[in-house]
Amino acid sequence: MTALNVLGGPLLACSYAPLTGYLRDGCCHTDENDHGTHVVCTRVTSDFLAYSRARGNDLITPRPEYRFAGLKPGDRWCLCALRWKEALLAGVAPPVHLEATHAKALEVVSLDQLQLRAL
Repeated sequence: MTALNVLGGPLLACSYAPLTGYLRDGCCHTDENDHGTHVVCTRVTSDFLAYSRARGNDLITPRPEYRFAGLKPGDRWCLCALRWKEALLAGVAPPVHLEATHAKALEVVSLDQLQLRAL
């Protein structure tokens, strides 16, 4: 079955460079092992990266052991839905690519919330 995005269409790729997704397939696909629900495709900002680092999730520093080169502002990345919602409430949620955000995100955030920050 084809994964759907939050608009009800087929899930588009989020990023191949850097390679993103819980499954590291370029898409915000998810499965039963994805306890963080990495389903919101974003274009990260410096404000969000600083916020995430301050909250204990350093997305800037490379971690080659996890095939992670580190992010810089402007990179597209599949974020955990709960972290995106937390950042939204803090006023630093990065913009969202709706067509590449998995429908499962709607279990955590509303379509209206996502559309407020849509690219």
